[in-house]
Amino acid sequence: MTDTADARPIRTFHPRRGRMGQRHADAHAALWPRYGLTVVDGDRTPLDLAELFGRDAPVVLEIGFGMGDATATMAAADPARDYLGVEVHTPGIGNLLALVGEQNLTNIRVARGDAMELVHRLAADSLDAVHVFFPDPWPKARHHKRRLIQPANVALLRDRLRPGGVLHCATDWPDYALAMAETLTADPGLRPLPAVPHARPQTKFERRGEAAGRPITDLRFHKR
Repeated sequence: MTDTADARPIRTFHPRRGRMGQRHADAHAALWPRYGLTVVDGDRTPLDLAELFGRDAPVVLEIGFGMGDATATMAAADPARDYLGVEVHTPGIGNLLALVGEQNLTNIRVARGDAMELVHRLAADSLDAVHVFFPDPWPKARHHKRRLIQPANVALLRDRLRPGGVLHCATDWPDYALAMAETLTADPGLRPLPAVPHARPQTKFERRGEAAGRPITDLRFHKR
């Protein structure tokens, strides 16, 4: 979240570096120059998505893709759309780039940095969908201001969606699910969509959570 180009952004994530394994490091070295994008705080240079992907196609913004397995699965099954994933977890970036290379996924680009800083560079009505799957819940009350799904951020994400574009959020934290639902419902430019079973692929971590009794809440809204 950023109030102005000159203000220090309020981070909605924990910085997560981590060490890449050899497979990830090799993929990063080989593929980052073609598929990678570094997000610079305060940069408001408009980002040309058609130039970034080398074609004019609908774009899905994937915020916080983790290890990238679900992103790669969706992109492979949806070649007519382009997927712009943004993450700060270094091994996850390396893993997604490895999957891009192994599966020849030309409709993925990988951004490293603050997702909301990246969103500021996107034009209004430029996205077909935004995915926010399992963002940091920031469970302590004093940290709730750092949660990604809050009114100012939702308004910015909605502005970047085309009319009819979908904002899809998911969490396994019940209190965050309630807060998400309240925030999304209160946005005047969004309308809720019916639940769709299997609307996205599950990750192994999500399956483990469900097996441990942590229910998953999916919320899908579209821009009026």
